[in-house]
Amino acid sequence: MADAALRLKSLIEQLLGVPLPVGIRAWDGSEAGPPEAPALVVHNRRALRRLLWKPGELGLARAWVAGDLDIDGDLYTALDLMAGLIWERGDDARTLAQAIRDPEVRAAVRGLVRMAGPYPPPAPPREEVRARHLHTRHSDKRAISHHYDVGNDFYELVLGPSMVYSCAYWDSPDGTLEDAQREKLELVCRKLGLTPGQRLLDVGCGWGSMAVHAAREHGVSVVGITLSQEQAAYARKRVADEGLADRVEIRVQDYRDVADGPYDAISSIGMAEHVGAEQYLEYARVLHTLLKPGGRLLNHQIARRPQRDESTYSVDPFIDAYVFPDGELAPIGSTVTQLERAGFEVRDVESIREHYALTLRRWVANLEAEWARARRLTSFGRARVWRLYMAASALAFERNRIGVNQVLAVRTPQDGASGMPLRSRTWN
Repeated sequence: MADAALRLKSLIEQLLGVPLPVGIRAWDGSEAGPPEAPALVVHNRRALRRLLWKPGELGLARAWVAGDLDIDGDLYTALDLMAGLIWERGDDARTLAQAIRDPEVRAAVRGLVRMAGPYPPPAPPREEVRARHLHTRHSDKRAISHHYDVGNDFYELVLGPSMVYSCAYWDSPDGTLEDAQREKLELVCRKLGLTPGQRLLDVGCGWGSMAVHAAREHGVSVVGITLSQEQAAYARKRVADEGLADRVEIRVQDYRDVADGPYDAISSIGMAEHVGAEQYLEYARVLHTLLKPGGRLLNHQIARRPQRDESTYSVDPFIDAYVFPDGELAPIGSTVTQLERAGFEVRDVESIREHYALTLRRWVANLEAEWARARRLTSFGRARVWRLYMAASALAFERNRIGVNQVLAVRTPQDGASGMPLRSRTWN
């Protein structure tokens, strides 16, 4: 084919019904599209077969992870330009079944099939998993292992010295990631009102950052729980190195199996996204039971925007297959409702959406700066998964497609004495 890029661009625009906002560079070296825009690089016909056999975001993801598709130019700009075609088509976008009845769409598909060649669909990249959304103890542990047990050295490269894998809290976009993460941990401690001698349960403790900070800076005793063996091993060593073994215990344990309450406070930072909609009320009730009367919960959680018809909501196929299998996002209103149904009194909700965009861009910069080493530490496909998901997530937070909130709730005793300050957000 003498000019695959021009033919491909024409067929894609015919299929989508709108001009393609990025350029195309095809396997034969040909180029088409606006010269000043980033280019979608189609390395081979296999990329087309992936898209044809699995139309939509999952086909694109498979082609990207396998290296069949790439971006020449700034990744953020390319994703931003393509957002309207992939993520922001709206509730009124035609389904594939509706679109395929259009004669022009059928003709475009036939043209793409001819370009792809008469071969079977390639197998998905090995980094893909099948999500089931059962949220049993076994399935949750498997999902957590898929995401977190990919090598502590890899996460050190991406997250930096803080080893905090959740939204930082920035004074300024020019600040350091380490300072912003320390500010986030301190913010959580202040909201929880931690004082020396209290007991803190850190649900989804990761690599131990919150547990170490709370014990060292606020004198509390901490139990941190995770389902990741690699995280637990790293956190235990960190606790020992800090000389905090007498005050911090790290367990590989499901939150549903914690039986040594009551605790004075509970932190859940970036963990509740793994719980699942069907299990969320149980999650909230378990944490409520584990708190003493007057105890506080700080629930730090990503939220999606509500849809007009919640019954049609489906998870992001790329995230579900490659990043957070079995993860589910809920609107903030649903989260607050479930916490209240479990018996909590919700006292404060703080949105820190812009802070997560800044955090993700720093993580992407860390990854890109050590790209060759990142590939050696994990795999070619895994490194590409993390780069795409973090860059796309940064844009999603910037464009208000998703948000992140800190919800402070109290197990208020029957006499109504919550122990909260009269003026909110003094956090002492």
